Amino acid sequence: QVSLVESGGGSVQAGGSLRLSCVASANTYSSYCLGWFRQAPGEEREGVSFIDRDGYTNYADSVKGRFTISKDDAKNTLYLQMNSLKPQDTAVYSCASLRVLGSSCLYDPINAGQGTQVTVSS
Repeated sequence: QVSLVESGGGSVQAGGSLRLSCVASANTYSSYCLGWFRQAPGEEREGVSFIDRDGYTNYADSVKGRFTISKDDAKNTLYLQMNSLKPQDTAVYSCASLRVLGSSCLYDPINAGQGTQVTVSS
């Protein structure tokens, strides 16, 4: 069974922090690549960050230095620590298992959760 359930979203003021969590079913968590996407109203989906099974991470330029992706293998859980939040970070954030090309993760979801809303006010 494929399952990805996000939590941790909310409303914060600019400069604040949130930590998103994504609990995955065992077969989904075993995917080589896991990542986070976001989609703001009227905008296309954007790849935010990914982590592979070896712990290699990647970040979109817009969040580099502010967001940190991590995972807890014992809990089948993926995290996204978001600091120094900006109003332009407002979006629905979803976690996903990602397609792989060779040994490289792609911002191309295989399965994704329903998402959690993050709203940042100025």
